[in-house]
Amino acid sequence: MHIACIMDGNGRWATRRQLPRTAGHTAGEENLAEIVRACVRRRVDWLTVFGFSTENWVRPRGEIRHILGLHRKLFGRVEELNDLDVRIQWIGRPFDDPEARTPRYVQRAIERAIDDTRHNKGMTLTVAFDYGSRAEIVDAARRVIESGEAIDESALTRHMYLPDLPPVDVLVRTSGEQRVSNFLLWQTQGAPFHFTEKTWPELDEAEVDRAIALAVSHHGRPTNDR
Repeated sequence: MHIACIMDGNGRWATRRQLPRTAGHTAGEENLAEIVRACVRRRVDWLTVFGFSTENWVRPRGEIRHILGLHRKLFGRVEELNDLDVRIQWIGRPFDDPEARTPRYVQRAIERAIDDTRHNKGMTLTVAFDYGSRAEIVDAARRVIESGEAIDESALTRHMYLPDLPPVDVLVRTSGEQRVSNFLLWQTQGAPFHFTEKTWPELDEAEVDRAIALAVSHHGRPTNDR
């Protein structure tokens, strides 16, 4: 089972409580840890979350700095991830890409987390940071051309940022929005979407169960090899 999540509504959660938007992002990061644990209990194989898009760099600088700090904290939860037997990986514009904007201190946190959890055999948590699906597809097409291969679906799949990332079984989006927002366009082909009015900090195990039920009803028996 592969669940993908667009973690939307942190700012709205904070605004409704008359808190700064940064408080919403903090609550969202804390709830991600809860969702990871919920997915581990349900034996979900893959969880992929949209942490920061290529379009998010236009946000106010203070908000961006806060989000960057939270991602360094997220990738620093190595002890907890190891206790859960969770392997972490990252998807986004390669650090050596001329257009990549991930700060070096976040890069180091990502690299350490990947290395320190690489032997875990349980769920794989993939965090999309400085990620845009259109950029991924364009980059894949460019690499196929450079390799001299014929351009087909198989070749493009092999040249995606994470070729081993399985097809998504269900895409979850919070906060009432019904858009895919340039997230995993290639990998979500054929997947059902679970939209919920709850903001990301409010997402709970019941919503995870609804998403899993939708995947099961849609695919019969979701598999990473469909």
